[in-house]
Amino acid sequence: MTDKALSRRKFLGKATTAAGAAAAGTLAAPAVLAQSPITLKMQSSWPSSDVFQDMAKEYVERVEAMSGGRLKIDLLPAGAVVGAFQVQDACHDGILDAAHTVPVYWYGKNKAASLFGTGPVFGADATQMIAWMYHGGGNEFYRELTQDILGLNIVGFFAFGMPAQPFGWFKEPIESADQVQGLKYRTVGLAADLFQAMGASVAQLPGGEIVPAMERGVIDAFEFNNPTSDMRFGAQDVAKNYMLSSYHQASESFEFIFNRDRFESLDPDLQAILRYAVEAVHLSNTALAMDQYSSDLQKLQEESGVNVQRTPEEVLKVQLDAWDQILPDLMQDEFFAKVVDSQKAWCERVVFYTLMNSPDYKLAYQHYFPGKIEF
Repeated sequence: MTDKALSRRKFLGKATTAAGAAAAGTLAAPAVLAQSPITLKMQSSWPSSDVFQDMAKEYVERVEAMSGGRLKIDLLPAGAVVGAFQVQDACHDGILDAAHTVPVYWYGKNKAASLFGTGPVFGADATQMIAWMYHGGGNEFYRELTQDILGLNIVGFFAFGMPAQPFGWFKEPIESADQVQGLKYRTVGLAADLFQAMGASVAQLPGGEIVPAMERGVIDAFEFNNPTSDMRFGAQDVAKNYMLSSYHQASESFEFIFNRDRFESLDPDLQAILRYAVEAVHLSNTALAMDQYSSDLQKLQEESGVNVQRTPEEVLKVQLDAWDQILPDLMQDEFFAKVVDSQKAWCERVVFYTLMNSPDYKLAYQHYFPGKIEF
């Protein structure tokens, strides 16, 4: 057999093999494409109209895109399956696969839950406290609390360090801490302990119940979270004085909860997508908040006649004194004390760097926009 004939046979053999592989690939493709996506049922703690639900949708969109459609999340609003405050139990029990909420909503099980979002303020903002979760030991403390101490069948991740929450909505402007005495005030978590120490009578209510409670006289004043959420549920219709700046919830963040069995049943790459999409949505939520919160604060002033003021420094100092008052009893709990000590050590180092390094942004703002702010 000639070299030419051998070369021709070798070529034809390779061509036949390649054609067969291509045909096999063509036949196999429909089988892969026909696989149904895995769908997780997630409920939030927010009404469908809340900007927080919009933020949860950003997470859902990223998970689906990052998984190439292999993983979908059926996102439901508060009350669709369970109440806003019951989503953690529903994830533990397997009634829900996942939840989008905040840990302060289950602090009744253990007050240390509030340390992962609404605890005492040692000088750090929400971004610095999210950093504590990732690099200061916070994630491991959270795992210890939920799985070891409370025995919950969940895993959770944190994202979106929220801007400090406003002092709240009042019928009259708050000019001194004495005005808080006797107020029937809505808040949640350790902030409830804080306002009680300031002399208020506290009611802990989900966001959707605030305006009806105000209309019925169940509460005299309230806080929820931000100008956009507050405006969407009609805060401006029941109060006209909006006090910004407070230490009661200065560093909250979202909690993404998953039923542990369901989470661990997924392929490792899908687990990674659920975990790291949380980090991706941290940025998109922050950007959305900066846009929406600022524009809606402007609308509240210009279209709804809301009197927007900054909380007086004297009131802020009383809040810090109130934190000092309630902390000693709370620190009797060994786990609570361990977490607080970790946070204080983190803040002492990280906030020192930030304050020393940051220029005076207020000075720059006043340079270009003179007369806009009075404090």
